[in-house]
Amino acid sequence: MKHLLVALLLVCFSRAAVAQNKTRDEKVREDKAKVTEDGFWIYNDLPLAFTEARRTGKPLLVGFRCIPCEECVKLDDDLVDTDPVIRPLLEQFVCVRVVATNGLDLSLFQYDTDQSFAMFMLNADRTIYGRFGTRSHRTEWFGDVSLPGLALALQGALDLHKAYPSNKAALAGKTGSPLEFGSPEKYPSLKDKFTDKLNYKGDVAKSCIHCHQIGDARRDFYRSQALPIPDKLLYPFPHPKSLGLILDPHQMATVKSVEADSLAAKAGFKVGDAIETLNGQPLLSMADVQWVLNEASSDGAVIPTMVKRAGQSATTEISLELPAGWRKLDSIDWRVSSWGLRRMVLGGLKVETLPDTERVSLNLSSNAMALLVTNVGQYGKHATAKKAGFAKGDIIVGFNGRADLLTSDQLLGYGASNTKPGQSVDVVILRNGKRLTKRLPMQD
Repeated sequence: MKHLLVALLLVCFSRAAVAQNKTRDEKVREDKAKVTEDGFWIYNDLPLAFTEARRTGKPLLVGFRCIPCEECVKLDDDLVDTDPVIRPLLEQFVCVRVVATNGLDLSLFQYDTDQSFAMFMLNADRTIYGRFGTRSHRTEWFGDVSLPGLALALQGALDLHKAYPSNKAALAGKTGSPLEFGSPEKYPSLKDKFTDKLNYKGDVAKSCIHCHQIGDARRDFYRSQALPIPDKLLYPFPHPKSLGLILDPHQMATVKSVEADSLAAKAGFKVGDAIETLNGQPLLSMADVQWVLNEASSDGAVIPTMVKRAGQSATTEISLELPAGWRKLDSIDWRVSSWGLRRMVLGGLKVETLPDTERVSLNLSSNAMALLVTNVGQYGKHATAKKAGFAKGDIIVGFNGRADLLTSDQLLGYGASNTKPGQSVDVVILRNGKRLTKRLPMQD
């Protein structure tokens, strides 16, 4: 892992030094030329990839990522393509790289759109074998994905493909229900800005619909109608660790540790458990676990789970019980989507929980709301709070009559579900030891 870290950093730094004076449009075009010339990955042409998969009988590997991705928060393409274990596995797939979501079939390709990259492994008939790609922090991803984990996911998909179609029924749940619109550019907030194709005759980079814009457009769709944003959209693809279930990124879905008194502990998960199925679905990666969780009801659910324990030949069945409101255990503050939520609910403010030492000095109890304003937006709708008189260093102790919202996650979730655009709410702050009340407009 240390060698992988060093290699990733060296690649990222060297690329940044060479490319720092190039425009994004130039980088996109160069990346297309490089991938096309290499010829291993089909470039941004899903219909061709499906045709080739049907012709060859191979499974499909579909990789989604922003081009060019300049964040060191993913498995680097060059490392993946040249890895001595992964490369032979890739050669058994029809590999296609999708660099923009324009025209993407959202009835099939549903994934965590806050990711910097995601992979699908599927049959040419559109049956999904599994997903790969997990992220639970803005910049740190090493606890979520790894090259060994990717290799195991690819091999697992090949095994499922070999057994197909006898296992088709077990794979049915890996495809979700249709979304509000069939493709990203059909959402109201995107339809006047984008088409279903990239514009290589103009500024191709500006014509791209990025993954995170799908999630933004879905939330905007509800907010613009003054409807509560569903919990499934506010807390998408819950990470297993939010349930106290820490999985090993080097394995498919093997328990690395279990947090005491967590939902995972109550279910009976043990260290070393290899989770074979969740809700009847075979698992290839942590992303597959997240998919099952994402499809579980926010009002509560019981998920049957089959695990293989060390030293035991038979599988063990346990039940993962999720109470009402369980999604809110997950963090959304790290997500790109939190930017839009801060516009809607906080007028562009960024807040974080006040440190305990400062709570004590202000005589605030540990269960009282105390959120420190760390940044105030300066432009457009993100400057709404600034115009309303909020300032960096303010401490929010009340919001719309609530004084029990202890984290940024809780405040954003509450505001997105319980306020409407055009409404103004009272926000109580502490500033220089004085308690003040300000009116903050809610936005779409």
